[in-house]
Amino acid sequence: MRRLAALVLAIAWACCFANGSALAGTRVALVIGNSAYQNVAALANPVNDAAAIAEMFKKAGFEVVVSRRNLKAQEMRRTLREFTDQAHSADIAVIYFAGHGLEVDGSNYVVPVDAVLERDADVEDEAVSLNRILLAAEPASKLRLIILDACRDNPFAKRMKRTLATRAVSRGLVGVEANRPNTFIAFAAKEGSTAADGDGEHSPFTTALLKHLTQPGVDIRKAFGYVRDDVMSATGGRQEPYTTNSLGGNDVALIPLPEPAPAPAPAPKSSADIRLDYELAERVGTLEAWNSFIEAHPAGFYSDLAKSQRNKLTERDAGKPSGDSTVVTSEPAKPADAKNGTARPDEPAVAALPPTSPAATESPKSAGPTPQEISRSLQTELRRVGCKGGEIDDEWTASARKALSLFNANAGTRFDVKLASLDALDAVRARPGRVCPLECSRGFRPSGDHCVKITCDADQVLAPNGSCRPKPEHAPKAVARQRGQGSGGRKCFVYNGTSFCE
Repeated sequence: MRRLAALVLAIAWACCFANGSALAGTRVALVIGNSAYQNVAALANPVNDAAAIAEMFKKAGFEVVVSRRNLKAQEMRRTLREFTDQAHSADIAVIYFAGHGLEVDGSNYVVPVDAVLERDADVEDEAVSLNRILLAAEPASKLRLIILDACRDNPFAKRMKRTLATRAVSRGLVGVEANRPNTFIAFAAKEGSTAADGDGEHSPFTTALLKHLTQPGVDIRKAFGYVRDDVMSATGGRQEPYTTNSLGGNDVALIPLPEPAPAPAPAPKSSADIRLDYELAERVGTLEAWNSFIEAHPAGFYSDLAKSQRNKLTERDAGKPSGDSTVVTSEPAKPADAKNGTARPDEPAVAALPPTSPAATESPKSAGPTPQEISRSLQTELRRVGCKGGEIDDEWTASARKALSLFNANAGTRFDVKLASLDALDAVRARPGRVCPLECSRGFRPSGDHCVKITCDADQVLAPNGSCRPKPEHAPKAVARQRGQGSGGRKCFVYNGTSFCE
């Protein structure tokens, strides 16, 4: 029982860890636009602004973008509660609101579309505080970004009754400090001033956000600096956005810079280039030259040849003595007498050469592939591309010449068929699939790389050209006549100018 409980607990921990890993590094956004106010004049642009901002976040690659329009108070609170769940384990959480906002007694509120606000005390029930919005983005680990394009003139202020004479209801929103870590709050206008709704498709503040906020690699403090400059220019200095943050010293960008593209891989060498490298290594002929070639071309036909040449050098060097065993004396060696084995003084001495002397042994020149090796390799490749049948031989036979001739005819090449050459081998090896058409005997037809038997219907027979034709008894008498007896006693006919036998 304890083991089962431990197993269940381990699985639960693994699932939690997997879910956390899957959500790590995500960016989520909530975008709300309220235009259709029921108890005050409607606003033209918030819905358009919110739609454009939501599309901007989607194009920027945000994993979650929640877009809502014309929310009532209960709908807005429920949306914020649901977004809190989505912000868990996210790196970046952004909440954007466009619509009416107001400040009551030093606190900022955004206004749902069904708000009445007959008294200043009603804001707690009918509006949503900035603190509630901040709480919805709280779970994000690296950045909580709140953007309020809600500093428009308060249409509720004139008719709103004061429950306390000391409670102030101001135009615009009041400036606040970002007192939570990694928090950035942006207002469309500074404290005590209002933001323009705009005469175009979007407000001046949203227009600048769309231009600068999601530039790759740009820190959001610098991005909102660009936004501030654009808004000031568009409104003639009448509207100045305001921001506050509690970010650290590192840059924080909504869109990271793309990873640099990896350097393109060098283009693979052609067979002709590899062959030139092989010939150069062959000219040098040393163990180091063959090692360098094999390192550059670790696999393939020429690599196999190079390894063979290297093995020959290794085996030859292994047969040499480890050092120079020749003993040099002060007296030159004299030829021995044929009878007693002593040197004869009347004949000149001949010095014995050490076995490792160049004059004693001449290093064999490294040879390339032999004609037999080329012939066998070329025949193997011709069979692979469907041009060669029969046995593969070291000799360049008539069958091999016919195969190369078929390759020339079908590949458009003009190699000399009298001999097997490396150029022809390279060309055939470069072909990935069948070149020569498949030839089948009578009664069979090609199907892929195989010949299959031709089957005719019961009232048909196989004609010499490989097609199925009607039997004579099913053909009109005017065109079918018996021609005579065929081999084996079969009856032969002529039908529409075609001869065939039963």
